[in-house]
Amino acid sequence: MPNDLPQKENTLFKRVLRCYEQKQYKNGLKFCKQILSNPKFEEHGETLAMKGLTLNCLGRKEEAYNYVRRGLKNDLKSHVCWHVFGLLQRSDRKYDEAIKCYRNALRWEKDNIQILRDLSLLQIQMRDLDGFRDTRYKLLKLRPVQRQSWIGYSVSYFLLGGYDMAYSIMDEFRKTQYPENQVKTSHDFEHSEMLLYQNMILRESGKKKEALQHLNDYSKFITDKLQVKELQASLHMELDQLKEAEEIYRGLLKRNPENWFYYRKIEECLKLDSEEDRWKLCLEYSKRYPSTEAPKRIPLNFTTGESLKTLADSYLRKALRKGVPSLFVNMRTLYGDKSKVEILENLLSSYEKNLTLHNSFEECGEVKEDPSVLLWTYFFIAQHHDQLRRTDLALEYIDKVLQHTPTLIEGYMVKAKIFKHAGCIDEAMKWIDEGRTLDTADRYVNSKCAKYLLRANQVKKAEEICGLFTREGASPADNLDEMQCMWFQTECALAHKRTRNIGEALKKCHQIDRNFSEIIEDQFDFHTYCMRKVTLCAYVKLLRLEDVLRSHPFYFKAAKIAIELYIGLHDKPYEEKNEDDNLNKGNLSAKELKKLKSKKRRAEKKAQAQEEDKKGADIKESKESEKKEEKKERFDAKALVMTEKPLEEAIKLLNHLQLLAKDRIETHLMAYEIYERKRKPLLMLQAIKRAYSLDTENPKLHECIVRFAKTIADARPSLSKIVLSVLDRGIPSFLVNVDLQSYNLQFHQRHKSSLISQISVSKMMYYLDSSKKEEAAKLIVDMPEELEDITLENCIIAYDTIEDGHLGDCALLLQQFRQKLSAMFPLATRFRCIEDNEDASATSNHVDHGDKAVGKLTNGPASENNIAGFDEMAD
Repeated sequence: MPNDLPQKENTLFKRVLRCYEQKQYKNGLKFCKQILSNPKFEEHGETLAMKGLTLNCLGRKEEAYNYVRRGLKNDLKSHVCWHVFGLLQRSDRKYDEAIKCYRNALRWEKDNIQILRDLSLLQIQMRDLDGFRDTRYKLLKLRPVQRQSWIGYSVSYFLLGGYDMAYSIMDEFRKTQYPENQVKTSHDFEHSEMLLYQNMILRESGKKKEALQHLNDYSKFITDKLQVKELQASLHMELDQLKEAEEIYRGLLKRNPENWFYYRKIEECLKLDSEEDRWKLCLEYSKRYPSTEAPKRIPLNFTTGESLKTLADSYLRKALRKGVPSLFVNMRTLYGDKSKVEILENLLSSYEKNLTLHNSFEECGEVKEDPSVLLWTYFFIAQHHDQLRRTDLALEYIDKVLQHTPTLIEGYMVKAKIFKHAGCIDEAMKWIDEGRTLDTADRYVNSKCAKYLLRANQVKKAEEICGLFTREGASPADNLDEMQCMWFQTECALAHKRTRNIGEALKKCHQIDRNFSEIIEDQFDFHTYCMRKVTLCAYVKLLRLEDVLRSHPFYFKAAKIAIELYIGLHDKPYEEKNEDDNLNKGNLSAKELKKLKSKKRRAEKKAQAQEEDKKGADIKESKESEKKEEKKERFDAKALVMTEKPLEEAIKLLNHLQLLAKDRIETHLMAYEIYERKRKPLLMLQAIKRAYSLDTENPKLHECIVRFAKTIADARPSLSKIVLSVLDRGIPSFLVNVDLQSYNLQFHQRHKSSLISQISVSKMMYYLDSSKKEEAAKLIVDMPEELEDITLENCIIAYDTIEDGHLGDCALLLQQFRQKLSAMFPLATRFRCIEDNEDASATSNHVDHGDKAVGKLTNGPASENNIAGFDEMAD
């Protein structure tokens, strides 16, 4: 079929193109129909392709593909058909296929600007940097006058490491656009960005002197004066020109005397090592800027003894008089030094005593303080004791705060935090909710309350609270997913995991994974925007950020949860529960059971009707929400949990972590757990060696090493000669001809002061010899109180290790251990008797037994994530 159309149809076809560009899709379809209604052109390929593209924009994807394929079939040599097919593939994020389509289009229309532009966008999106450079070169030859052609070509060389070429291309173009003798203004933003981009090239190519000279020559044309000064100072330091750098940093301190970074850099420039010299520097600036906090706070980090006492006394008094709620957060970094904690405690004790008796900070002080000073002193002391895990004292002081001012929201939040740290999440939830009711419009307090509710596994209530700030007419959970509120999704996943709702937990994890995919897709719009607006430095940083996006803690945590769940599903496949069995827990008669089921159906219908009424409140908003949701992949919780290949799903997530989170030992420990179940000895060895290179004394790694050595020893007769030869060459020297029981005892001797290490040793003791069950259990139960890491989190792990059966059946020892831990942590609901828990928490069992929901993660050892609701004890 020839491409040429008669004048009438050709005019209509141009209108189709115009309607597509102007997003007048219905009009475009009308014009397509007029062309195709002519029997001579009913199979016109390009018109069919454009009709398919228009239908795709209206959401009729299946029809769109049919028309485009039909058009392509009728006109394989049309660049329009191939281009349209590429656009369709691009809309479905099939970028590799779209690139093939564009290349086919260019075979028939080599110099088509639009196709080349679209191809370059896909190439940079897929990081095909060589192809991107070649395409940008073609565009530069075709349109040498356009600024974007030069910028794109320069960026392509920069990303490939061709710094000299990138600089020279940009410099030649800049000179043509901004001749040196014509530049009059210092407020030309685009010129400024070009200069900063050129300077970035020089810095990354290692040409520090040239970069500094470039900044000095062109600083008057760069609008971001602060960045210029900071870059100049940094380059002076790298060139060891400390005096010049010091001068610039002192000038920067005049602009912002609160910036801690500038103080550190001045110390480096002056080579100040002694405590006295560093203190003098801060004292100089505290006198110069009396209202500035930074020079008064910084010395607390490095001073000791009487100097620290004097400085801390002055700093605390001023803050307590002003009533700064965040004072403790500011001082918390000092709590890593016991001597500093002792000084602070003595100061706080004297404050409390003197303010109570004399209404002054000093025993014979003439200045009388405002009554609110005692309130904020109590507030700080409560957090001080909570940080040291003195729960009773912390609660005593925070109660004094609330008695003094019952409307202080921060007081309720601190009380909730104290209960959370003590292991009583239900009580913590009650107090944060009471504080929330004092100001229901405060988004932060409401979010905190929702987080505590999720820790208590009350997902519905948490969604209701978050619903106060989400869009009306849409489900809060869906709206939070749409807004990519990943802290909420992560906490929901953990809550569902603890309540054994594995499908919903996996659904939340996959939603987080989808959010990261969407963020990666969203960069597509910036490829043209940044070059058009000349924000080149920001564009390069964006590309680099997107390359390592999945190394973000949000993604790591979600992937870790999902991997553990999938491993659990492999060990213990999900079984659907019979509804009748759930209802007939009380052994009801058939008649009673029928009545109960009927009652349940009526309740479900009523709830469904109420939900439909609620959804119908805003029909328009609901429809818009549905349209947005159609574009997103919907995850079925039941389908996720019923997967036939859970380990394959886990490996998909693991691959991202191995690429971008390889510096975290948990990545390689999870890899070992997966490959042990897949019986891949070489990959097991690889995981162990990578983990060993990060931390040789990690307790979890010790467990994996022992299990690996025993597994290989037992499986050696059945392994092939090739595998054995690779294993023998690759196994670390410390595992060659080693007695595993002796190896385990040696690890115990090296880590006698660590509870977590003793847990691993006891598990391996039982794993290697099940007759040593009692000895292994006693190693945990009889833990001395002098151990370094006896914390609530670690004690929960120890308790779960015995309760989950990793050391066999130890019911009597478990009861003794529970009583011991209950005495150590009296408020922790995890160690209460079942009868106590029924009264304390009728609706919430927030410390459900961790990974029991999904089976054990290992044949012997327990899962690493057995901390239940206390996986984030510290804020």
